[in-house]
Amino acid sequence: DWGRLLAPHLGKNIPGGPDIVVQNMPGAGTVVAANHVYNIAKPDGLTLGLVNPAIYIDQLLGAKEVKFDWPKFSWIGSPERVDQVLFIRTDFPQKTLEDLRKAPEPPRCSATGRAGLAYFLPKLLEDALGIKVHMVLGYGGGGEMNLAMEKGEIHCRAGTVSAYVGREPTRTWIKKGFVHALVQSGTKRYSKLPDVPTFYELMESYKTPDATKRVAKVLLSSGGFGRPFMGPPGMPAERVKILREAFVKTMNDAALLADLKKRRWELDPTSGEELEAISKEVLVQPPEVIERVKKV
Repeated sequence: DWGRLLAPHLGKNIPGGPDIVVQNMPGAGTVVAANHVYNIAKPDGLTLGLVNPAIYIDQLLGAKEVKFDWPKFSWIGSPERVDQVLFIRTDFPQKTLEDLRKAPEPPRCSATGRAGLAYFLPKLLEDALGIKVHMVLGYGGGGEMNLAMEKGEIHCRAGTVSAYVGREPTRTWIKKGFVHALVQSGTKRYSKLPDVPTFYELMESYKTPDATKRVAKVLLSSGGFGRPFMGPPGMPAERVKILREAFVKTMNDAALLADLKKRRWELDPTSGEELEAISKEVLVQPPEVIERVKKV
């Protein structure tokens, strides 16, 4: 849990060294927490939120539960990106994306449901690149999907790039040649997957129409938000600046880096300025793009 891990380190790097108290606020996939930070917390820099990065899509689609305007949050920073990688069993007859375009039977790809990058990334192969994938939904989580892949119930699935290269069972699967990666969702290639193309690169190669590119950008940008720390709207610029600087110092703090090493967690931070720019970009969409996002 990034909130609990970062709290003592972040507090230490804020002038005055305040204690940071972590409080869980469950409900509606963190929409309740986001609503609280946006509407109830005072914009004094003393309350921060850490929410699911994909809930901006709820706002874009007009969900009645949403009581916030995503770009107006005071963005502080994120400790990691949560870009995804789509990987497939190496014994599937078609080995490359180009081969998959001609596959007589599409690969079966798993996801927990119709939300989040694990569903969007394989689904977009069909919408943007014309590569058919048969989605199998309803799995309880990563463990169940990994077991299904071992049994051959499914052929492919998407997961975070850091977990794919750094955690089990995929770390061993890669070494043994059981799986290989097809595509990643980030705007840039993950450093440990330098040979795996990004979805954005493929859209250029396949000459994907602009409206479809915008749909893909909307759906894939949650990976860029990562684990976003944000404050209420209307915070004084000086306080936002202090918190952003403290966040950057924390990302370079030797004590935090030692903690991460013990846990084998990866650090791939995004600044508050970058989060602010992405938030404005994804929410400004023409009606036809919003309609296509709804269909996906």
